[in-house]
Amino acid sequence: MAKCEICGKSVTFGIKMSHSHRRSNRTWKPNIRTVKATVNGTPKTLKVCSRCLRTYKTQQA
Repeated sequence: MAKCEICGKSVTFGIKMSHSHRRSNRTWKPNIRTVKATVNGTPKTLKVCSRCLRTYKTQQA
């Protein structure tokens, strides 16, 4: 499942509406990246959304 392991962001559900106002269900998926990071001194593979990845890189720089 598309879910960020840091902030918990996951799929959002809603309604797609056409120009003639016909409705159908749709989903918005977060931009998930697989990243190797060190957590408590041990290397780990994390699934992280782009927002958390950007924040993490900003803190590292």
